[in-house]
Amino acid sequence: MTSRRPFIALLCVAGLVGLGVYAWRANGTTAPAPTPVAAKGGGSASAPAAGNPSAVLVEVAAVEARTLVDDVSAVGTLVSNESVVLHPEVAGRVAAIHFRDGSVVKKGAVLLELDAAVQAAELQQARAELTLAEANARRIEDLFAQQFVSSSARDEATSKLAVARAAVALKQAHLERTRVRAPFDGIVGIRKVSVGDYVKDSDALINIEDIATLKLDFRLPEVYLGRLSPGQMLEVTSDVTPGEVFPATVDAIDPQVDAEGRAVLLRARLDNARGHLRPGVFARVRVLVDRRDGVLLVPESALMPAPGQTQYIFRVEDGLARRVEVETGVRRATEVEIVRGLKSGDRIVVAGQIKLRDGAPVSVARPVAASD
Repeated sequence: MTSRRPFIALLCVAGLVGLGVYAWRANGTTAPAPTPVAAKGGGSASAPAAGNPSAVLVEVAAVEARTLVDDVSAVGTLVSNESVVLHPEVAGRVAAIHFRDGSVVKKGAVLLELDAAVQAAELQQARAELTLAEANARRIEDLFAQQFVSSSARDEATSKLAVARAAVALKQAHLERTRVRAPFDGIVGIRKVSVGDYVKDSDALINIEDIATLKLDFRLPEVYLGRLSPGQMLEVTSDVTPGEVFPATVDAIDPQVDAEGRAVLLRARLDNARGHLRPGVFARVRVLVDRRDGVLLVPESALMPAPGQTQYIFRVEDGLARRVEVETGVRRATEVEIVRGLKSGDRIVVAGQIKLRDGAPVSVARPVAASD
């Protein structure tokens, strides 16, 4: 046992010497790190700036001041400017139809006539009685002038003449009620009766629509009520005419807000002289609420959340990232309005800010917009 101790000690010494030689060779042959080369042109850089290896590689953009149109979208339904379903005023048999389905008609045009033989005969009788009453009145007037009749006889003749005239007007009205006329210029629909049909005064005959101008009914949340007014401009689009935008104006605002949906009903008016749109069509509405100049817009990717309701952005100043708390406004696609915290021309970090802290050095990798 005693003779083996020198051998074990020798092995330990040899192992320590070997480890020392290996460590010396490993440290002595390590090559120095190459010095980063700056990108040409100062545009894109694939490494931190020379002389500051701790700089964080980021992308920046410039804050822009632009004109912003505030709008709100809604959906609605197109309605005829004037629309009515015509009914006969009296019962009778259809004698004549003076229109074609879907044709344009003028106000006052006779569209349909009922059999009016009885009414015409009554009118003829009333006119004959009127002629007799007029002759009697003239004769009594002459006799009264010669003092052959009393004033009471003259008054009676005058009264009978007035009654005869009223009877003619009454019979004329009865005859007129057998004719259905267009109440306004428009387009008639598809008729529901034919010649020979017996109709009652409650039966629907034809609808007529004025579509040269269309109304558009739609609703908006009550929060926009203070920013709406008659005459306000809006844009209307429909799947019926893809790609075409129809200008319109707000015609009226309902004074009562819907208590259940908390929405206000609006009615707009748009020109449809070409007849491309029709009542009942579904439409999309873009209401131009406001137009503002000098609005600061930044990419949405620049915003960083903070505890609570605050948000912040890193602004680049002299190669350093400065954390700036901002107040935002409306959002448009991939951009956000900055209400407070920045000014036009500021350079802000839009990518790579996750690794940043306030005051950290940065290296611009790829400017998105010119800063000067």
